[in-house]
Amino acid sequence: MYLSIGNDMAVRSSSIIGIFDLDNTTVSKRGREFLEKAEQEGQVVPCDDLPKSYVVTAEYGLARVYLTPFNTITLEKRLK
Repeated sequence: MYLSIGNDMAVRSSSIIGIFDLDNTTVSKRGREFLEKAEQEGQVVPCDDLPKSYVVTAEYGLARVYLTPFNTITLEKRLK
């Protein structure tokens, strides 16, 4: 099964590690460091709109962070 995350993109639901709210996680130092490191390593896939959350995936040994314009509640409902 796939999860549509906006911007004509979808990720395999079995590869999802977590769905995180962008505002809440960037408040903490660890959250900011995680996103900065992912961006430096080229793992962040941007979105066209203002991002509200991000989805962390791992598939085929590659970690990716997908920024999405949807909030976490919407993404969780789509998974069910």
